Amino acid sequence: MKLNVHQRGSGDKVALLIHGAMSDHRTWHAVEDHLVGLGYRVLAPDLRGHGRSPRGTYRPELLAEDLAESLPTDADVAIGHSMGGLSLALAVDRLRPARAVYSDPGFQLGNLPDGATAGMEQMVASATAESVRAMNPRWSDADVAAELAGFSLFDPGFLHATRRFERDYLPKSAVVPSLVQLADPSLCVDAAGAALLEERGFQVRVVPRTGHCIHRDDPQAFLQSLDGWI
Repeated sequence: MKLNVHQRGSGDKVALLIHGAMSDHRTWHAVEDHLVGLGYRVLAPDLRGHGRSPRGTYRPELLAEDLAESLPTDADVAIGHSMGGLSLALAVDRLRPARAVYSDPGFQLGNLPDGATAGMEQMVASATAESVRAMNPRWSDADVAAELAGFSLFDPGFLHATRRFERDYLPKSAVVPSLVQLADPSLCVDAAGAALLEERGFQVRVVPRTGHCIHRDDPQAFLQSLDGWI
């Protein structure tokens, strides 16, 4: 499936930014600004069922196929958050970026607490600026606006489909030089999973005092943790 792909910048370097579930490319606005300032051309798709991309059947493997069909190979860096990190991991052998960053990626979906999906469905359905702000007091006004915009274009059927996803997607190996950036604590990668990833060739860095959306909770710490990767 061909995805809607937001593009900005005209630099010689290419960065791919892949959002997580319920968001769209706008979640990356602060990271995008920084990368464009560093001379990157940024390409940020909307996953299927999100933003301006088509709807369809929802499985991580299909999300990965969409990325391979819609994005260029050999980018300088690819960064995926949450479900976007999982999708990137499943497509990385075809995209072959020089470096891959997985930001609190959905590698161990079985770690999500019981009722999490139902809670997310309710959150999207009833979201207001006040409710988003209450749940995310550290976010900027632009982040709150981007969250509401993403919710307004999100297909709730995606969340229904996640109930059928596998519980464990920990990659077997790092296909390209790879960083796993974890929240404190991580939503989707536990301590045992992080140790396995290190054994399998991934570098793992924890960003202290951040939640699942590291790039919105503390943009500066998010970028600092990418030292040597962008």
